[in-house]
Amino acid sequence: MAEAARKDGIRRLVLIVDDEHVNRRLLGRIIEEEYDVIYAEDGQEALELIRKREKTLSMVLLDLIMPKMDGYELLALLHDDPNLSRIPVIVLTSERTAEVKSLQLGAADFIPKPYDMPEVILARVRRSIELAEDNSIISATENDTLTGLYTKEFFFQHCRRHDQYYPEAAMDVLVININRFHLINELHGRLFGDTVISCIAGQLNRILDDADGIACRSDADTFFLYISHRDSYEALLNRIVTEITEISGNSRISLRMGVYKNADKKIDIEARFDRATLACNSLRNSYNTSFTLYDDTMHERELYSEKLINDMDAGVEERQFKVYYQPKYNITGSEPVLSSAEALIRWDHPEYGLVGPGSFVPLFEENGLVQKLDHYVWKEAAAQIRRWKDKFGITIPISVNVSRIDIYDPHLEEKLLEIVKEEGLEPHEYLLEITESAYTDNSSQIIETVKKLREDGFRVEMDDFGSGYSSLNMLAALPIDALKLDMMFIRKLTEDEKDMKMVQLMIDIAKFLNIPVIAEGVETKEQYDLLKKLGCDIIQGYYFSKPIPEEEFEKLVEAAINQH
Repeated sequence: MAEAARKDGIRRLVLIVDDEHVNRRLLGRIIEEEYDVIYAEDGQEALELIRKREKTLSMVLLDLIMPKMDGYELLALLHDDPNLSRIPVIVLTSERTAEVKSLQLGAADFIPKPYDMPEVILARVRRSIELAEDNSIISATENDTLTGLYTKEFFFQHCRRHDQYYPEAAMDVLVININRFHLINELHGRLFGDTVISCIAGQLNRILDDADGIACRSDADTFFLYISHRDSYEALLNRIVTEITEISGNSRISLRMGVYKNADKKIDIEARFDRATLACNSLRNSYNTSFTLYDDTMHERELYSEKLINDMDAGVEERQFKVYYQPKYNITGSEPVLSSAEALIRWDHPEYGLVGPGSFVPLFEENGLVQKLDHYVWKEAAAQIRRWKDKFGITIPISVNVSRIDIYDPHLEEKLLEIVKEEGLEPHEYLLEITESAYTDNSSQIIETVKKLREDGFRVEMDDFGSGYSSLNMLAALPIDALKLDMMFIRKLTEDEKDMKMVQLMIDIAKFLNIPVIAEGVETKEQYDLLKKLGCDIIQGYYFSKPIPEEEFEKLVEAAINQH
């Protein structure tokens, strides 16, 4: 029995409080084989011992009728002290009427007098200590240490219990996230970040004082609320931000909130919060305090996205992905001349038909699938260059996109060289497009990678130039063979003089670096004429042709050959 009580190797400490010496010694003999025992003759002495041993004391056996301070008064003091209330108290009494009052004051159990059943007494002590220690462990994991709010796992349990007792109550599901919280920690320190988190938690608790609901801290910078339905949450969100600003003095902290109103209780609680999270994440690129409501269209988009992700592997294996080619024309001479093409992906999905890249490329970038898709396009483009070379006797270079994830692939150089080698091509016949923003992510590593690729003979175009943050000093050091202007500038070229001057500046920079300029998204003759006048070298866009399949592109090649 003793081994069972101290199976973790720790002997618990028990305090016996009774003004009668015989009773104290009798109880002590019953439990001392399993527990270390200390004694007190009255409530006042007991209180001093409890405060002195509060961290190591596992139980108090307490008589009710004593001089100086009786058991009821001591129970009340322990109950009201958060540091002492964790210690279980078993009341020693011969009066059944004392049980109700003792329970109200926090007693864990009772041992009736006289002490004629030692096994029962020992079992009650052992069980009460085990329950108290289990509750202590649960309490430690039930609440977030910084905020005091529930942890996510216990929060969901309480939500389910709420649904069980109040099945008809209309409830809203809220997800609140702090915009760019990692930057707040980096710029102001973790202590400041903790202050912001605690401030939000405090506001949520005050909100819940006025409303039926519960809250938790889900992740470092995310909070969940399950709250009785209300019409608007804008005031609630602004109230939280106002207090953060007052406490922190920082007006740049902003929040975003996703709300799933009158949540369907037939859906599992985690799925309800997934929907509110989806609404919250839809505001990810907005850095103002704002909220949005979940609706069925979000759910439909989510299902659509999930379907595309799940179908991606089959799409590659079954060659559902089709590479289209958009021609690029050199306009430096008197007449535009077909010079190369860009490979652009389309998905001939068996269920959704022809799906544009805007629907799946960003999705695959977020989920890490874009590398597999890029590799597919690279191989298709290289095979196409080979076919046209064999058919027309000329090389039509094709540019392919190299994503940020590809850049960090340690085997990138090896993969690209293998692809061109398989098709019997030279690297210079293959063009690589890398966005300007990729260069600014980790410039030293990317520059080193691109230098190696150019040494191998590949030609590299900086895509979307003007959308990133390249400094002139950095630009002069970049290993590139062409600048491709961001489409945004081209769209407003003939409408906004400032954009026209920006394009002129970028063309001048390219001339200074002695590299050609490519303009994509050219749709009108007015844009074409102005770009030619400004000194642009190559044009791509609907003015000449939309992206087209292989067989249609070949007609353009044949026309160009016949023209010359």
